[in-house]
Amino acid sequence: MDANVTEVDEFWLFLKKMEAGWGATVLLVPCVVVLAAALLHVYALVSGLLSKSCVRNKVVLLSDALSTLGKECASVFHEGGARLILCGKNWEKLQELSNDLMDASDPSMTFPPKLVLLDFGQRELLPDSIKEVLECYGCVDVLILNGNLKVKAPVYMLTLEMDKLLMDNNYFGPVALVKGVLPSMTARRSGHLLLVNSIQGKLAVPFRTSYAASKHAVQAFFDCLRSEVDELGICVSTISITFISSRASEKQKGTDAKSFWSYLYTKKPLGISSSKAANEVVKTLSNKRKEVLMAPSLPKVALYARSFFPNVFFAIMAAGVKDSTTTKL
Repeated sequence: MDANVTEVDEFWLFLKKMEAGWGATVLLVPCVVVLAAALLHVYALVSGLLSKSCVRNKVVLLSDALSTLGKECASVFHEGGARLILCGKNWEKLQELSNDLMDASDPSMTFPPKLVLLDFGQRELLPDSIKEVLECYGCVDVLILNGNLKVKAPVYMLTLEMDKLLMDNNYFGPVALVKGVLPSMTARRSGHLLLVNSIQGKLAVPFRTSYAASKHAVQAFFDCLRSEVDELGICVSTISITFISSRASEKQKGTDAKSFWSYLYTKKPLGISSSKAANEVVKTLSNKRKEVLMAPSLPKVALYARSFFPNVFFAIMAAGVKDSTTTKL
């Protein structure tokens, strides 16, 4: 009898200890969660400061400062204390952008942007523009190639002149600018070349023949260049995106169900916001990543399907074209 009582007492004592332990655990979990959140917040703040500091006092050249992404990058880099060289096709709009940046910043903490007219479509004027770029500060620390000329049409509707115009804007122009600033980077054994490219430099879809060809060409150029200049201390990065959209964060309302292939052509759900793309540009400059892919899951799946299951990929593309033609008819 006494033995049984002792066992019961020990059992209840064990339960009380367990209850006390669970109580301590319940109290400890919120503390751990709060501490983890605080550490993540501090890490985000430090990462943000380090990312911005990566361009402070550095000469940063934007090849198309008047585009949506260009304006966003100009704002971020100007705030970060970079010595900006803003390029574009329209002088009045460049001046307007420069004034907006200066009005929104502290003059004691920033540098007045330098402005250079640059039009990749006019190759005969590129040498003068590149010379003017180098005269701004004598060198370029960071070159961001974010210019882009798009066209969507069946191949039989595109003239050879349009093909040449696309290649001038998306390939020959950027290549000429890279070759113009590369000697100064090589002499100083430092520099960063960053190409903001379309995902179609890796994944070609119908009705983009000339556009995709120009993007494939510039992607190949940068892939080769990366290996050639690595030992010279020059970093080469590419960021491949779907496209820049001001409505990328908005949810689509009232959309009908769509087939798998249609999402590869539809622009609305696949866009990247300019602020997100600009932040990725800053992070890529900071951590010197070689290649970044900014795209939703479906284009990534299509990219892998193109590599590992090409016959399936091409069959889906062809089915999509047939369905699109039938719908129009």
